[in-house]
Amino acid sequence: MTLGDASRWQALTAEPDGLSESPFWHPTEQRLYWVDIPGRRIARVAVQGLQAQGPVDYWPLTQEPGCIAPVQGGGLVMALRDGIYLGREWGGDLQLLAAAPYDTTRLRFNDGKCDAQGRFWAGSLYEPKDQALGVLYMLDGQGLHAMMDGVVTANGLAWSPDGRTAYWADTAAHQVRAFDSEPATGQLSAPRVFHQMTPKPAGWSWGDHSPYGGRPDGATVDSEGCYWSAQYEGQRLLRVSPAGEVLAEVKTPVPCPTMPCFGGPDLKTLFITTSRQGRSPQELAQYPAAGCVFAMRVAVAGLPVNGFEAF
Repeated sequence: MTLGDASRWQALTAEPDGLSESPFWHPTEQRLYWVDIPGRRIARVAVQGLQAQGPVDYWPLTQEPGCIAPVQGGGLVMALRDGIYLGREWGGDLQLLAAAPYDTTRLRFNDGKCDAQGRFWAGSLYEPKDQALGVLYMLDGQGLHAMMDGVVTANGLAWSPDGRTAYWADTAAHQVRAFDSEPATGQLSAPRVFHQMTPKPAGWSWGDHSPYGGRPDGATVDSEGCYWSAQYEGQRLLRVSPAGEVLAEVKTPVPCPTMPCFGGPDLKTLFITTSRQGRSPQELAQYPAAGCVFAMRVAVAGLPVNGFEAF
């Protein structure tokens, strides 16, 4: 089932990011937050309906931010290349919570978010992309813990509404995995393939006639427990049932969506971040809004964002 076409999307931003990621809706501020990874900055903007209210605010950083989440009581937690930091005030000083437990010349933090218990999770990305050295980490009051490994590019982290199923994708493998999750401890078990995408054809590039549906990037889960996965280079989102069945395909206005999230007062506004990094001049000429943030209305609400408990 295809939910409409790409014309349903409204561009929320006019200035494209290099690679925007990690969006979340802040319910009390009525703002959308996200990161621009190569731009080394965090962004936020007030939103009403499908329109930005005023200019985008930027918080410049000295390192690439892989992901962010709100902090209970105010502020942001962020996974930068060399560690996880707490920022209590917008644009203010950062407090190191945990140093990165890897070689920062070859790896960096990528996709992540908080669980319902207030723990912050962030996966790593192996930049040479020739070995599965990515790890999923969890930060709680006892420190930083390695929870799962064996991926090239950690992505697509999300939980079912009851917190008992976790989802985690390896973009390079075109695979989303599911795990049994214990909410009290965060422990993951019983790994299994949740949804396998078709790998990219050898030698494929944008504009080729050979079909390619993209590979799994960031994700979110709606109130019915369905998993929404951004398909990088596939120009679409997939809505996948808890059983792993594709229920709907949502076309996107640019080829490389990176992550969806739900927001607005009723959590029925779907936002997506997108990328223009490394895209060809021909593709960017055809899709000049690549790297912008977009929004559209949907029928099923999402789940509210989880905040980090600053232990």
